[in-house]
Amino acid sequence: MSKIRIAIDINGGDYAPMEIIEGVKIALENDNNIYLSLFGDELLLKKEIKDRENVEIINAPLAVSMGEKDPIGFLRTNRNNNLYSLIGVLNYVKEKSADAIVTAGPTQIVVTAAHFINRRITNMERMALCLALPSIDGKNRYMLDVGANVELKGEHLEQFAMFSTIYLREVLKISYPRVGLLNIGEEPGKGREEDKATYDLLKNNKNIDFIGNIEPTKLFKTDADILVTDGYTGNMVMKTAEGVASSIGSYLKKEVKGCFRKFGYIFMRKVFKNLKKKMSSDEVGGAILFGANDVIIKAHGSSSRYAIASAIIQAKKTVETKVIEQMKEVLNESNNSKDN
Repeated sequence: MSKIRIAIDINGGDYAPMEIIEGVKIALENDNNIYLSLFGDELLLKKEIKDRENVEIINAPLAVSMGEKDPIGFLRTNRNNNLYSLIGVLNYVKEKSADAIVTAGPTQIVVTAAHFINRRITNMERMALCLALPSIDGKNRYMLDVGANVELKGEHLEQFAMFSTIYLREVLKISYPRVGLLNIGEEPGKGREEDKATYDLLKNNKNIDFIGNIEPTKLFKTDADILVTDGYTGNMVMKTAEGVASSIGSYLKKEVKGCFRKFGYIFMRKVFKNLKKKMSSDEVGGAILFGANDVIIKAHGSSSRYAIASAIIQAKKTVETKVIEQMKEVLNESNNSKDN
């Protein structure tokens, strides 16, 4: 296989640029065969990253604001301004100078820019962010959409289910990924009219293993490997889960310290450490933007260096397994069958 090159947005994220740079260093230490194109302040990068044959540095000192309020207006003005590191990596991949990108930049800018610059796969009607849920019981589960779209039709969720099935099968080596539809009840007739129509589409699709509706109460213990929903619901569920987990962790720590004082906390410290690890995104990396023509990994804005390193490895695996090419084949087959 030819060399796989990943373009990294050094300026994206709450803790950029240094935390991103440290993540790059970890990825390079863990994989000698990874090739990286780093978009950021050239002087800083040359100071922090030792000369390597598998690393190139491209001067892109400007950062897109994490609070940018007008993504479309910004992109209409700056879509070709590669001095912005986020714009630079997207254009670099579009030009086929790299195979994938990793960014912790603002979600709406990333998704909007992908539409403007990289475009959607032909016959793919929407893009979606697919995120790994915290693994409380040791099982990995993935949910999409978690924020790329507010409203979605059944046909869109059907495509997301097919795309994520390919991703889990090829990248994560789950032989038969099971798909569930996030809904207010388990019965087939539950939910809005759109939910009922989506249920029927998923049930009759031969490219996925659909196991039915999944209630939010079963989010962390369902047999499903993939949970599909609209971006508004997915984002709300994700942020609620993060908030509850954080609150419970803080509450337990406070109560243990109060009841057992110092010794109680010492005995429970390992429990807190394990809980934190299970809820952390460090091992997962980032959300993959399904539906784009290129491999785009969107890391959380507050990603640690370890999460960035994981996102880089995740990007490489996604390219290696040709997930996008396989989805294009499935869409072509599906489109041809409809025409016939």
